[in-house]
Amino acid sequence: MEDGSYKSVFIVRWLMAIYKSLLGYCLQKRKQTLFFAVFLLIFGIFIFTRLGSEFTPELQEGSLVLLNFTQPIEMTIDELLEGIRAELAIKIFGDDIEILKRKADEVAQVIKGIKGAVDVQPAQISGTPQLRIRVNRSTIAKYGINVADVQEVVSTAIGGVSVGEIFEGIKRFNIYVRFAPEFRSTKEEISNILIPTPDGSQLPLAQLATIEEIVGPRQITRENNQRFITVQCNVEGRDIGSFVAEGKRLLADKINLPPGYLITWGGQFKLQQEANRRLAIVIPITLFLVFVLLFSSFGILRDSVLILLNIPFALVGGIIALWFTGQNLSVPSSVGFIALFGIALENAMVLVTYYNQMLKKGIPVQEVVVKGATRRLRPVLMTAITTALGLLPLLFATGTGSRVQRPLAIVVIGGLVTSTIATMIILPLLYRWFKKKMV
Repeated sequence: MEDGSYKSVFIVRWLMAIYKSLLGYCLQKRKQTLFFAVFLLIFGIFIFTRLGSEFTPELQEGSLVLLNFTQPIEMTIDELLEGIRAELAIKIFGDDIEILKRKADEVAQVIKGIKGAVDVQPAQISGTPQLRIRVNRSTIAKYGINVADVQEVVSTAIGGVSVGEIFEGIKRFNIYVRFAPEFRSTKEEISNILIPTPDGSQLPLAQLATIEEIVGPRQITRENNQRFITVQCNVEGRDIGSFVAEGKRLLADKINLPPGYLITWGGQFKLQQEANRRLAIVIPITLFLVFVLLFSSFGILRDSVLILLNIPFALVGGIIALWFTGQNLSVPSSVGFIALFGIALENAMVLVTYYNQMLKKGIPVQEVVVKGATRRLRPVLMTAITTALGLLPLLFATGTGSRVQRPLAIVVIGGLVTSTIATMIILPLLYRWFKKKMV
């Protein structure tokens, strides 16, 4: 398509005039332009290290008064993750339930002192009334009674024992026999349970064992066959990544764990770490496969590298946009970065292909760079503008779940700015440099 086909449109003529002047200036100031591009990349890396991280942004569903202020959808997700209704689960593993409870209280006190911590609550594992029966072994030995005999009588009296089955048609029911409620409901009644001796006499349980009323654990939770207790916590006003980093440092300094005890972090942080690990594997593999496809298509290593160089500039725009808008790195923003990969690669690949076609016609490299970039200006701008317009509803949405979608839109729109600049300024400059070296 020739430049003349655009002359009837004033806005296109105006944009092309500005672009030609800018491209010509950058081609003359190659070193300064490349220095600015490298500076932009370094600045993006610096900003990236300062960004917070989280699994997904808060849904902002409004508040419902339950036990505390909570979000129904987010609460369901958190409960499915770790069995708790909170964003973070700090698990303390060990053998002794009393030590676990004491350490959980200590951990909760430390976490409460961290900025952004709300709804910090250790799991309530105690509170169930129990009756503890401790058999006096020396006493039962005098009467020739085994511990198993005492346990069997007590178990039968309180819990019952199966003595048979009854059938009603095709239904089958077990028959259990145990003491009537008036003989097994209180400590005194259980103390009077008679234990038979080998000589035929019977002794009350209170004479053979110590019976105590205690408050025992409500439940004992295990993971990988190891006991643990959970301290749950929500985070408000900051990202989960920096909160967990500060929490780990404070717990390492202030909590002394006995040998065999350890602390792990779960909930949304755990899912975030798993997602990061997957992306750390998937993204390099994807880029490698893209490089292989590009090399197989162009057959020239420099062209393939040139196209891939468009990706870092796209990422820089997304990172700066996240930082400028106060957003954190999250799964939605990662999806936005992946979308940017495709857009950046497509624009660069089309431009390089067009350049190569013009070179085959015998056109000089300098003319190829300027004319080719000028003719691709309108398609590249149309791609960027239409994509950005399509994402504006996500950017300005205010309903439930809108905050989850917003990072994706921010990343793509911000990345489109730097990606377009890289495609139309940096890529032509590098293309001319590479081709002159080849000549």
